[in-house]
Amino acid sequence: MTDALYLSTDDLSGLATPDEYVDAVRDAYRQVGEGAPAEPRTKLVSDDPPGMFTTYAAVLPDTGAMGGYMYAAGFGGRDAWFMTPLFDAESGEPLALLDGASMNPFKTGAAGAVGVDALAREDATSLALVGSGAQARGQLRAIATVRDLETVWVYSPTKEHRESFAGEMTKALGASVAAVASPAAAVEGADIVVTATNADEPVFDGETLDPGTHVTAMGQYDPAKRELDHRTIERAKYVPDLRARATADAGSFISAMEAGVVSEDDIHAELGEVVAGVEPGREDDEEVTVFDSGGTGVETAAAAHMLYERAAADGRGTPIDVSAASQALTGQD
Repeated sequence: MTDALYLSTDDLSGLATPDEYVDAVRDAYRQVGEGAPAEPRTKLVSDDPPGMFTTYAAVLPDTGAMGGYMYAAGFGGRDAWFMTPLFDAESGEPLALLDGASMNPFKTGAAGAVGVDALAREDATSLALVGSGAQARGQLRAIATVRDLETVWVYSPTKEHRESFAGEMTKALGASVAAVASPAAAVEGADIVVTATNADEPVFDGETLDPGTHVTAMGQYDPAKRELDHRTIERAKYVPDLRARATADAGSFISAMEAGVVSEDDIHAELGEVVAGVEPGREDDEEVTVFDSGGTGVETAAAAHMLYERAAADGRGTPIDVSAASQALTGQD
């Protein structure tokens, strides 16, 4: 029998800042780039009753943790539930079970920021954001920790949403965040482009990207859906979070492959390889780069372990008893 902690949303509140999430996630991808194991998501879909169950995981030896997300949605309920089991990487003992919903935009935003830091120009100061939901907020807050943003243009289909987002983020970041009326208006002249949408089809024309632009696509992880068009993929140095994702659920890359625009050989590297220095990132100021971020256990385990350590040190959480397999199977101590 061992004690673990259940950490609720309230327990996790205020434990880390965006830059601290970014530091934890960057180190986790460095470990994966040096050989730590991580697998892309497994998604199980049921038609009757309609619903979905998804898992993904990673082992981070230097962090001392392993874990990932398990999340479910019953489509009759129209909502999703995120749970994060976390284990000690050496002993295998359970450390914590986290209510993972509240950390989702922060850890996903951190992964986007690590991609920007690895691939965007050092002098990038302008950002186009397509999307204005929680994930868009997470991306913007995190990217602002790795680049000195001066101007942000945001587009989403609902005028009230994009204008509310612009006002909120201007106050939060101290940068000029302006709502615009189309994706094209947002993307024009931007140094960094981030897509955080639920769109099925491309949200901008890749031909309009200026040389030297970096693109982070993080809103789709479905082989039949895409945010980026073939031209963007064709022009770019393409870096997914995990190489195996590129041909499994990275719809933008899969569509470009099926159209004969690119092949698997056009996957430059995965993010961890760039972070670890195993493969180069941006090599000149004219390159167009893409980070395809679909969500992995890498950022999840890294963020969960950081939050667990801080919660435990602060006396937060509810202890739960967990039996070892030997006890459960034999009834012996």
